[in-house]
Amino acid sequence: MARELAKAYDPSAIEEKWYDIWEKAGYFKPSRDEERTPFTIVMPPPNVTGRLHMGHAMDNTMQDILIRYHRLKGDNTLWVPGTDHAGIATQAKVEGLLREEGSSKDEIGREAFIDRCWQWKNEYGEAITRQIRKLGSSCDWSMERFTMDDVCTHAVRKSFADLYHKGLIYQGDYIVNWCPHCETTISDIEVEHEDHHGQLYYLNYYTADGSQHVTIATTRPETIFGDVAIAVHPEDDRFSQLIGQEVLIPLADRAIPIIADDYVDKEFGTGALKITPSHDVNDFAVGQRHNLPFCEVIDAKGYMTDKAGAYAGLDRFDCRKKIIQDLEGTKYLHKVEDYDNAVGHCYRCHTAIEPRVSKQWFVAMEKLVKPALEAAYNGDIKFVPERFTKIYTSWLENIRDWCISRQLWWGHRIPVWTCQECGHIICEAHDPDTCPTCGSKKLHQDEDVLDTWFSSGLWPFEVLGWPEKTADLDMFYPTSVLVTGRDIIFFWVARMIFDAYELTGQKPFDDVLIHGLVLDDQGRKMSKSLGNGIDPLEEIERYGADALRMTLVTGTTPGNDTRYRQEKIEASRNFTNKLWNAARFVLMNQPEDQSVLKGDFQPRHLYDRWIATRLAKVAVHVSESLDHYELGEATRAITDFIWDEFCDWYIELAKPRLYGKHGLEAQVEAQQASAIVLREALLLLHPIMPFITEEIWQQLPHEGESIMIADWPQIETWLDDQAEADMTLVMDAVKAVRGLRHDMNVPTGKRAPIHLVITDPGLRELFEDQQEAFQLLAFASDVKVGADNDLTEQAVSAVTGSVQILLPIKELLNLETEIARMEKEEKRLQGEIKRLEGKLNNQGFVTKAPAEVVDQEREKLTTYKGELTTVEDRLDMLRNL
Repeated sequence: MARELAKAYDPSAIEEKWYDIWEKAGYFKPSRDEERTPFTIVMPPPNVTGRLHMGHAMDNTMQDILIRYHRLKGDNTLWVPGTDHAGIATQAKVEGLLREEGSSKDEIGREAFIDRCWQWKNEYGEAITRQIRKLGSSCDWSMERFTMDDVCTHAVRKSFADLYHKGLIYQGDYIVNWCPHCETTISDIEVEHEDHHGQLYYLNYYTADGSQHVTIATTRPETIFGDVAIAVHPEDDRFSQLIGQEVLIPLADRAIPIIADDYVDKEFGTGALKITPSHDVNDFAVGQRHNLPFCEVIDAKGYMTDKAGAYAGLDRFDCRKKIIQDLEGTKYLHKVEDYDNAVGHCYRCHTAIEPRVSKQWFVAMEKLVKPALEAAYNGDIKFVPERFTKIYTSWLENIRDWCISRQLWWGHRIPVWTCQECGHIICEAHDPDTCPTCGSKKLHQDEDVLDTWFSSGLWPFEVLGWPEKTADLDMFYPTSVLVTGRDIIFFWVARMIFDAYELTGQKPFDDVLIHGLVLDDQGRKMSKSLGNGIDPLEEIERYGADALRMTLVTGTTPGNDTRYRQEKIEASRNFTNKLWNAARFVLMNQPEDQSVLKGDFQPRHLYDRWIATRLAKVAVHVSESLDHYELGEATRAITDFIWDEFCDWYIELAKPRLYGKHGLEAQVEAQQASAIVLREALLLLHPIMPFITEEIWQQLPHEGESIMIADWPQIETWLDDQAEADMTLVMDAVKAVRGLRHDMNVPTGKRAPIHLVITDPGLRELFEDQQEAFQLLAFASDVKVGADNDLTEQAVSAVTGSVQILLPIKELLNLETEIARMEKEEKRLQGEIKRLEGKLNNQGFVTKAPAEVVDQEREKLTTYKGELTTVEDRLDMLRNL
């Protein structure tokens, strides 16, 4: 009895089943066969606090496609999963839970707070890895890492100590980006600049006797209490007589000097700048050059310090309003202008950043970036697409030292201790017991933790056991390709590269495959604030993981954003149904004894030779596309083959033989061809749609336990250029007949004779043998093939290649009725065109209506004009018959 699939495709019934089977069978693990080529990917670790979003879904789908492809090719394939401890995000989550309980981290203390973080992580934090499984991600879960597990902790401490003892990590008082809400530093690339509509305040600073003044412009009058100088350009004649004199800060009655510095642009603004080293990055540099003092007037929580005098204790923004209120009507406030500028905000909580001088730990970047830059310059590491190389190198060429300390409790605590007896500084990978200088056991560890990106920068080699010389590190490192979004090139990609060269002496990966963002159907970034996010888990529940995966890569090209439209996933769902129904038909028409399908596949019939040839060429194209990371093109090639060539052409043409209408031998040939071609096509589709391909493959004649560990198609011997050329001629003729019937508005299914005029004797023989194709696919009642046009009745015609196609009109339609119908359509279109032209010639409509409405009307006009031309051409043809 022939095998059968269920009548309807139900992804929920098969996806969880097959994932469990695959994982328990160990198919996700590498072979660790030294004879096989290693192919390694490390998963960009999602935040342990996270929930699967479309960016994750895109990223993991692309990685899984590459992993499954290389696994089928027989490579020694490893995909390492893991999660990131997400310092700020996790701490904020747990602090929120404590607030709900009426407590706080300060109340319970550091040790108890860290225990609560671990408790939260263990109880809720691994939800995202369960969600990643829903996508079908075939990573080796036995290798799963967490950026604060023992292996990663050892790597982080060892790397810090190595860099510290090389002089590449240092501590110092520098101006940093400070978040008053999170109460921690954040790095330059974690600052998000947002457009801000505010004011520019022009303030007058007078000399002590009030005879002269300097006007400065500032967006932050609350920082005037931290001013330590006024700077002007040394060649600015307007201020030359004032250099060296002092002026008084408005409201503070404190004198500050006027200094000269080339940093000042004398053509910009008033030509004079207030210098506030404690609260401005550029002012900090000026202050260092001139040995100016520091004066902090905004504290760690964003409130004014005692140095703000009467304004102490006010929120920084409330202070700004109060200062301007107090200055209104005085000689100190020159004027106020509206001013738009970009204001830095914390990437986590979106609080406005406060530049602040603080003692922090830094990584010196000048030496580290050199090999990372050279790797990009010489192509040792390739970015795909190549344009991202310039973005990467431009950032590294202008990089500043990296502030790596964070004022948090959750994270990797900085492995530096101070002896409280003698003050000796100790930096070691392991906790010291005693001071090596004086022997004291009174050691105090630095309170800060490391920037999350410090630990994730070690990811490609720490997950394989570095700094230990493990067998996996030797076998799988450097890794093959990093798949990631363009938004974290600076956050993460660059850090992994310079860390890898410095700590391992090797690159972390060969290639960096950059994908764009998943946008909504209007081209907007998905975000909570817009409420336009789409939950991939809900899409999987509704359409299945295979349909979602296909949707995420269809039409994509490396580096470019893609829009997520509901129509796309519905089209993907329709494809799964099409494939399922085609497979069901093939299986229902297989012999009871499937042993007849085994052995060498040597097709003889034209249709079998053609479909085998087409699949062989598609296999080459899919392989080349995947090798070049063109996942969207690989998806297009195999899905087009299955839908258009296999389902719409081959199966329809093979039906008479499958039904036994041409004898047992022809039936077996068609059974073998349909099953084997479908099986090999499923292998090409498997990396993209793993679940449905496994379910169908299991029902077809096959060797082995699972499609996952089958062999990638090697079917070059199937190539038959003559079969492809012959079938192309036949298909083009069938399409031409369909086109004529469509143009003539012939009802679907109405059969009529077809006359084919072919002068080439060889082609005549081909078409005589393929008359059945026209009967099956072009609704021919009969097909006449000849060298001359001996048709005496009225006919419409088309020419394709060397074939003239004639369809007798009387067999197709009532000529008078069709002319009348077309004339009516012509009149309707002329009316629509006249109406739209009048509307678009009305300047009132064009100027007042929204631009998109006007564009839509113009598009309609273009469409109607094109349709009218087609109708007029058809009328001319009908009238001349």
